[in-house]
Amino acid sequence: MSKKLAAKQTPVLTNAARRSETAKTGMIRARVSPELKTQAEAILAEIGLSSSDAIRMFYKQVTLRNGLPFEARIPNATTRKALRDAEAGRNMTDYASVDEMFKDLDI
Repeated sequence: MSKKLAAKQTPVLTNAARRSETAKTGMIRARVSPELKTQAEAILAEIGLSSSDAIRMFYKQVTLRNGLPFEARIPNATTRKALRDAEAGRNMTDYASVDEMFKDLDI
């Protein structure tokens, strides 16, 4: 092949080369409790993901689904009351076992 022809050809880039050329420079900052951060990062590490990987995956799912990748709804009054009661430890029933709970619930 002549030098003249070779100079005009566009190099073919592999997917890896293309990814490295498009720098990931967008920054996201979020405030979360240290406990939540530690717990989440421990889980992510167990499955081999960094926080950045998980955030990229979340953002990709948001764009693919054109919304959140899970259902997010405003709780009704009954649910809000139940959540407040549970957080305060009110109206709770303790069971010694799952079997005892199922029996009490007739399941």
